[in-house]
Amino acid sequence: MTKRSMLETDGLRARYPDVFNRPVSSRLAWPSMLAGALAIFVFGLIHLGFSPIRMLNGIHQLGWISLMMLPPNPGASLPLYLRALGETLSIALLGTTLAAVFAFPVSLLAAKNIVPSNFFRFPIRRFLDTIRGVDTLIWALVWINVVGLGPFAGVLAIALSDFGALGKLFSEAIEGADRKQVEGIRASGGNALHEIRFGLMPQVFPVIAGQMLYFFESNTRSATIIGIVGAGGIGLQLAEQIRVLEWQKVSFLILMILIAVAMIDWISGKLRFAIIGPRAVA
Repeated sequence: MTKRSMLETDGLRARYPDVFNRPVSSRLAWPSMLAGALAIFVFGLIHLGFSPIRMLNGIHQLGWISLMMLPPNPGASLPLYLRALGETLSIALLGTTLAAVFAFPVSLLAAKNIVPSNFFRFPIRRFLDTIRGVDTLIWALVWINVVGLGPFAGVLAIALSDFGALGKLFSEAIEGADRKQVEGIRASGGNALHEIRFGLMPQVFPVIAGQMLYFFESNTRSATIIGIVGAGGIGLQLAEQIRVLEWQKVSFLILMILIAVAMIDWISGKLRFAIIGPRAVA
């Protein structure tokens, strides 16, 4: 190192002592966090009974089941499976639609630019957090005991779970809207409803529509899961075939679900492109 570079380094040390002379606690923070995370990971493996032998046996069993699934074959149950798939899609669509319809007015009350007072907005936000904090599967188990087995319980479970999530997302979209359009409506003599209808809605509707399409795609998978616990749809058929070890029918049902989700993803992508534009879809 040349004398000039040493002088420059000494000058930097004098100007920025906090950078060059960090305390020991600051230097050891990251290594301590990594060591703690590693210790927790190892403890979790030991506490949960992780075993390489069990893992190898499980892989062997999985390979055997995969061979038993080939080729996929619905037998004589194809019409029943198609009706069950349609029921699953109906559960996802109705649940998402109900959640969005009820979440939008509540999201207006949870948005800071609509309700400035934190006294009124805070309990609404916490209410949405409470609803969102319970998983869809738990809501399905609750509603099955309330209204009985069947797709109606599935619709209510998805609607209630998504109500909390969509309410939060809608309120954030409303808070992120440009206030200039709202102020223009107010300056032209419009009331609060006019501000929402003509100032906010044109801005947030594309975002809300994109979120609804994504949730519908996601709820197709959720409707399959909750069907396993008795909420109807193709999940109920899947659980029944797994129970009786009809692996070829199981693989056919899984293939139907994958094709349905792929088609919904493709269609929703086209719709998002038409509603929001190419930048949001990309």
